[in-house]
Amino acid sequence: MTTPTQLAPGARRRRLLFGLDPRLFAIGIAGGILSGLLGVGGGVVMVPLLVLWAGFAQRDAHAMSLGAIIPISLASVITYGAAGKVRPAEALLLAAGSIVGARLGAGALARIGERPLKLVFGLFLGAVALLMLVRS
Repeated sequence: MTTPTQLAPGARRRRLLFGLDPRLFAIGIAGGILSGLLGVGGGVVMVPLLVLWAGFAQRDAHAMSLGAIIPISLASVITYGAAGKVRPAEALLLAAGSIVGARLGAGALARIGERPLKLVFGLFLGAVALLMLVRS
């Protein structure tokens, strides 16, 4: 298992401000824009970019993405809430189920190997894309 400071094999990380990779900021912008616009961002946008562009190991990319969810969600819910688009009762019920699901998913993330994780994630993205194309 890699630590958050380790890179995927063969990857290089650029350093700039305070020893941080500037690509993380760019990935955050992309994830934030798509999260606010489409309701996606963490797993769908940030994880592939963290792995393929910033050189993170798959598990570390998932963990980094999960760490970014709260600020992304807060910014979006404030904006949508100000526009009267958030239905609090439904959002709370959705959040309650998500908390249970996130705990189960994070437990599985800690146990699954790097290669199966990449395969499951790729299949998930492909299935969602296909379903969206079929239903549009």
